[in-house]
Amino acid sequence: MKKNLYLFLLLVMTCFLMYCQSSKTKNTQQAVATPEEGSKPEAAMFTLDSSPVLSPEASLNLMQVADGFEVKIVAAEPLVTAPVALTFDNEGRIWVVEMEGYMPDTVGTGEDIPSGKIAILEDTNKDGVADKRTVFLDSLVLPRAITLIDDGILVAEPPYLWYYEINNGKPGKKTLVDDAYAVGGNVEHQPNGLYRAMDNWIYNAKSTKRYRKVGDKWVIEPTHFRGQWGITQDNYGRLYYNTNPSNVLGDYFAPGFGAANKNQRRVAGYNERIVPNNRVYPIRPTPGVNRGYMEGVLDDSLRLVNFTAANGPVVYRGDLFGEAYDWNAFVAEPAGNLIKRNILSENGYVTGGEQAYQGKEFIASVDERFRPVNLYNGPDGALYIVDMYRGIIQHKTYLTTYLKNEIGLRNLTQPLGYGRIYKVVPKNKTAQMVTLPDAPEQLVKMLGHANGWVRDNAQQKIIDRNFTQAIPALRQAVKETDKPLQVMHALWTLEGLGALKTEDVVALLKQPAWPVRMQALSVIPSVLNKANYKQYVPVLEQLVASNDTLAAPYVAFLANSIQPHDEVAANSLLQQLVKTYPTNEYVADAVISNLQGREEAFQKEVLAFAPDTSYAINKQLQQVVTNMRNAQASRNPEALAKAFPIGAAMYARSCQTCHGADGNGVTALAPPLNKSEWVTGDKDKLISIVLYGLTGPVTVNGHLYKAPEINGDMPGIGYDKTLPNEEVAQLLSFIRKSWQNDASGVTAGEVTKVRQRLSDRQKAFTVEELDKIQ
Repeated sequence: MKKNLYLFLLLVMTCFLMYCQSSKTKNTQQAVATPEEGSKPEAAMFTLDSSPVLSPEASLNLMQVADGFEVKIVAAEPLVTAPVALTFDNEGRIWVVEMEGYMPDTVGTGEDIPSGKIAILEDTNKDGVADKRTVFLDSLVLPRAITLIDDGILVAEPPYLWYYEINNGKPGKKTLVDDAYAVGGNVEHQPNGLYRAMDNWIYNAKSTKRYRKVGDKWVIEPTHFRGQWGITQDNYGRLYYNTNPSNVLGDYFAPGFGAANKNQRRVAGYNERIVPNNRVYPIRPTPGVNRGYMEGVLDDSLRLVNFTAANGPVVYRGDLFGEAYDWNAFVAEPAGNLIKRNILSENGYVTGGEQAYQGKEFIASVDERFRPVNLYNGPDGALYIVDMYRGIIQHKTYLTTYLKNEIGLRNLTQPLGYGRIYKVVPKNKTAQMVTLPDAPEQLVKMLGHANGWVRDNAQQKIIDRNFTQAIPALRQAVKETDKPLQVMHALWTLEGLGALKTEDVVALLKQPAWPVRMQALSVIPSVLNKANYKQYVPVLEQLVASNDTLAAPYVAFLANSIQPHDEVAANSLLQQLVKTYPTNEYVADAVISNLQGREEAFQKEVLAFAPDTSYAINKQLQQVVTNMRNAQASRNPEALAKAFPIGAAMYARSCQTCHGADGNGVTALAPPLNKSEWVTGDKDKLISIVLYGLTGPVTVNGHLYKAPEINGDMPGIGYDKTLPNEEVAQLLSFIRKSWQNDASGVTAGEVTKVRQRLSDRQKAFTVEELDKIQ
């Protein structure tokens, strides 16, 4: 073991010396980075065998920031510890989630200790730096998300979602909103976000649920599965998110549509790759990444090549940065100690984007403990950064032996008890904190504010306080179509108050500005009913007849709301859309989203007037029909769970988020296990993959899966030496017999044999290596 460690260290040092030579570095102490000219003395050189804890000021000095900007400290230890998420209240105070129990060491000792907190940070002297801390809630186990709503607060503490009333700044009555908010998965793969979107619903990353408070009751509805850690919206209320290896993912359409057909595994226009370029540019060597041993993960200078821990995206919607930063999406990368800037663009309803810079980042740090894990718009127009500031950022479930060695080399386990919140502002500009007034009329005016945070929270405050006296002003604001952002928020504020009228919506459906029509179409399900649906149908028919290509997918989605009141009218709309747009994949999937339980009948109707099987509608319908037939042929999941209870639980906890509950894989994450030759074939190969992971492209059922269709790396679970072989065997037996798989089980002895043979294994397998296993 000592010999292996020595060889590993020698390899690292050799690679780094090569980097130093290629960079013509004259420093003989193997410096990680040299401070730029004019930097402060604290910006000292670092060696690869150390990762010192720095003061917030010293850490700031090691950041390279885009020209024209500066980073300022808002809060730091001891005022805040291990922050992972935050929100602002109407007075500009910061409510922060502290996950103190996360990974105290490489085996996660004490993660179940209730050490988490929700704290309120306040700037009492208005100098821009928090100076007062109030603990609102403590004794929480790994809390992960909050949102303020209706004089209370939602708190995600797995597996539960709780609602606490706030009485004089203290927690009051506690209500269980969802007892299965975060069931299964590990800390890195559980729902989070609790984002109050423009449509008045609360959305999450890593989740298929959305929430809404209606009076004293909570409503939970299905929605699209989105992302991994962090979620945000643009000015039109469309959602953006990402997974660890993906820069920016997002939706082309409003978040409330398209999730109505359980037989439809994917809906075009949702979970789209908005910015496909995943290249990153750290300013220091970053060997401390989980799969740094793999070819292509690090470059010749030991710097991360592509995102490996992307999270916390935010679409900047402030009024401080200037016009060039409108429609910009920022993404945090804690493993690379950087923050990426992307520039978004639109082509019709399709959103795309590209990185703002080549060869550099918006913010990058030499400090290895700078761990940005969430980004937010602020009430002052600034961009806020949540820095967990710690050594270990990878959870134990997938922690590789390689990274454990890196953690040991630089003593990244200790110390704990740190954390920072920063804000990014333009130089020579003063960020003025906006506090929301109590007067309803003033709040209505703020719905058109240049800062998106102000617009969002003015809308929410009117709804939360039930300011019905604002309704006349809101109805007037909806008519001022020369102010589109105000119109959108006023529309959804009326919806939130239950005061939106059919005439309000119909008038906006006839507006020439697409963003306004988009919102009018999006709000229809909230107001359409048996008494008024006949007023909407002719307007929607006219949109189709006038060849409004932007509205077409929305009209298709809306047929689902019309169908309970008039099946004939709904079906007529769908048929007309199919005839007009047979090759449009977005219209096709929007149509299919209406068809649960009648896909095959509608398929016959379509083939009668559009027989070309190359049409998008026919191809996508056939795929859904095929998936349905496969699902019907699947084995009984309840019986399998009883036969392999540990295996079923392990699958839900560690595998399901990437491979899907149905075993058919998840787009952008992992290939299918159902009917996979890798699952039902050679046991030794399967055991090897599950224990130590698989990297690179892999062919399943004749289809080559590779990035970006899937994440190119599947982590193994065998690095955890405490994991019993019996449990691994149950997991493998469960997946070999699940869905349409019908292979023999795996014994603990077979796992033991492979584990012993691969006891020195420290990296994931490639397909080529697995093919050599006899």
